[in-house]
Amino acid sequence: MTDTEYRAAEGISHSQLVKLLENPEKFKYRLDNPQEPTPAMIFGQALHMAVLQPDIFKDNFVTAPATDRRTKAGKDAWQAFCSGNKNKIIITAEDSEIIWEMAEKINKCHAAKILLNGEHEKEFFWNDDMTGEKCKCRVDCISRIGGRNVITDIKTTVKAETETFMRSAINYGYHIQAAMYCEGVGKNLGDCDFAFIAIEKEPPYCINIMQADEYFIRHGKEEFCRLMNVYSRCRKSGNWYGYNGENNEINTLGLPLWLAKEVDFLNGY
Repeated sequence: MTDTEYRAAEGISHSQLVKLLENPEKFKYRLDNPQEPTPAMIFGQALHMAVLQPDIFKDNFVTAPATDRRTKAGKDAWQAFCSGNKNKIIITAEDSEIIWEMAEKINKCHAAKILLNGEHEKEFFWNDDMTGEKCKCRVDCISRIGGRNVITDIKTTVKAETETFMRSAINYGYHIQAAMYCEGVGKNLGDCDFAFIAIEKEPPYCINIMQADEYFIRHGKEEFCRLMNVYSRCRKSGNWYGYNGENNEINTLGLPLWLAKEVDFLNGY
């Protein structure tokens, strides 16, 4: 299944579901108005393909030539280049060099090679037990290690040190992803573990391999269930509410606790 076919397939994905963390109104708008991929997203997609599907990389990505588009000759050369690569995503020469250096670093990491020795870009589909909603996920790699199914996910990051990555993981909803993927794979193949290969985006492209523990997965499961419940209620009711909540209640605007205490102190309370 191609990426386009997967995106068109029925079911809610993690990348869609986490948009509910802001509010359902924004989620629905973004669902109906897909945004163009950002440079960071394109970089991540290119790295994943360089590591997981290098044989089709050149069919999907192409490196921009060094042309001066301020000149007529440069503009003509650029136009010819674009015309000859209409169905490919253009990346800069600098990004291309970095992507392949990072891919080489991952491929040379012994632990990463073991984790990635499985089926790459594998899709899974299932119905959520609590809501009955259709779900889907596409794992970077599913492998069999020590008698267990192991999901491995590659993440680019500014700093891959464990504590720093943990905070980023919670902020970006990686715990929700881990729980959702474990549920989907579990329903199809049986119980599984989840591991991250985090790689920094600057030389020397340090790698940190981390397995999600039971508390990380449990917290993600709680958030996944909560978001699925919100999604299901909104989809069935058509009420994609915003900041004032499902019942459109007026919020109270107060002070942060530290400032409220200061006000109380100044007023002798």
